Amino acid sequence: MARNETSPAPPPPPFADGDTRNRRKRVCYYYDPRISYMDYGENHVMVPHRASMTHGLVQAYGLLADMDLLRVAPATEADLKLAHDDRYLAVLRTITPDTYKNDADARKQAQLCKLGAVCGAGCWTEDNDNPVIDDLWDHCRRYAGGSLAAARALATGAYDVAINWSGGMHHARDGAAHGFCYVNDIVVAIKTLLGGGFARVLYVDIDAHHGDGVQEKFLRERRVMTVSFHQYDVATKFFPGTGAAEDCGGEQAGAAKYRALNVPLEAGTGDERYHEMFGPIVERVMGVFRPDAVVLQCGADSLAGDRIAGLRLTVRGHARCVRLLRGYGLPLLLLGGGGYTINHVASCWCYETAVAIGKEIPDDIPQHWYQHYYKSQDYKLHYCLEAAAGRRKRSTTTTTEHMTKTKKTVMDHLKHLSEDMTSRPDDDGEPPLPPRALHINDVDALVDRSSKRSQDPMERLHRRCGEEDLDEFFVYLGKKLHKRNSS
Repeated sequence: MARNETSPAPPPPPFADGDTRNRRKRVCYYYDPRISYMDYGENHVMVPHRASMTHGLVQAYGLLADMDLLRVAPATEADLKLAHDDRYLAVLRTITPDTYKNDADARKQAQLCKLGAVCGAGCWTEDNDNPVIDDLWDHCRRYAGGSLAAARALATGAYDVAINWSGGMHHARDGAAHGFCYVNDIVVAIKTLLGGGFARVLYVDIDAHHGDGVQEKFLRERRVMTVSFHQYDVATKFFPGTGAAEDCGGEQAGAAKYRALNVPLEAGTGDERYHEMFGPIVERVMGVFRPDAVVLQCGADSLAGDRIAGLRLTVRGHARCVRLLRGYGLPLLLLGGGGYTINHVASCWCYETAVAIGKEIPDDIPQHWYQHYYKSQDYKLHYCLEAAAGRRKRSTTTTTEHMTKTKKTVMDHLKHLSEDMTSRPDDDGEPPLPPRALHINDVDALVDRSSKRSQDPMERLHRRCGEEDLDEFFVYLGKKLHKRNSS
């Protein structure tokens, strides 16, 4: 895993789309049904139930048989200290809806940490995007535990790709929640990879929103490079309002300057223009930075028809990013992120699971317990782009001038990084960490080998009710969440 610095040749280019070479990968997958139980509030756009919907599709397509399932293992407080300070974790551990309502001091401390409204209290706004909800601490430990387990699995050397669709919470800061993100599981995962023998880690973010929390955390770290492709609009102050092309770390980054790369995109950017930027930039990053492992945040709010954002990627266009990075043959960690039209999110992440494995799956969504949610997309995995864009009334135009200017700025940063890497080959003045040896006991401790069957409570309930009443039964159960998703 650790690179021999005397052999700095860049990795080979990835396989082209459709190339059948090296199609199958050793993949592990994390799913904790308890994460889907969380409710951010009736009017909140974040719906953790999307994780169960994704898992339902993954199982319906038979993809579980092609992966090892990781054991459910919530992160400990010590694990979370990799990303957050003690004061914030203490508040996060102790705050509840009751104490937030009734204890003025607890409420003040929570608000200092950007923990805002109580679950269900009024309409969602950016002022209360991180509500105080029941079992908040447990929720944070669980989704961070998935990213931690996936990173540890890659560090054993037993897997090529590790997946946690419940992770990817890229906005959380050292001492505060931010943008629906309470703890930054990505930071925990990257630090785990660094400690597991990977000398350099590349972080790529394809969420519609700038990966500001991850960039901020590693701004001075020469062993980590962050690259964020995101919607950016100064006029409308699209959240979080950071990530201009000129932002490469600046003087704050010190010796790690140019290792924070930002690719701002206009609303309306679709597959063709997105990949005119993504492919060449990633290829150049790979050649210059030469990472030993890659973390890809697959926020699905960059899909067409998202409830918040205005990018226009198709499911295939989004998954093309996964396919390209997978083709480099480096250990790859896939995480979730944003995404607020939950049937689109589940379609995307299921398809990307298949891409990670190297397996083609049909467009027709199989009959399963969440089938009702896909009626608006005619029960197709690759939903109609025009219908999705029409419902959300987003801009569909972009300018060549903006793309050309952005690409030139980013490539100039990479030129400076190349010069810096040549003059200072050692990442931090210390020898790289030694690679971890593969210990079968490590793998056995991480993997649930007891069963390939889902532990989703909805699936068990469905089996008990029988197959013959699938449509009627799940139409009834799905009404409330379907109404929320289509509102």
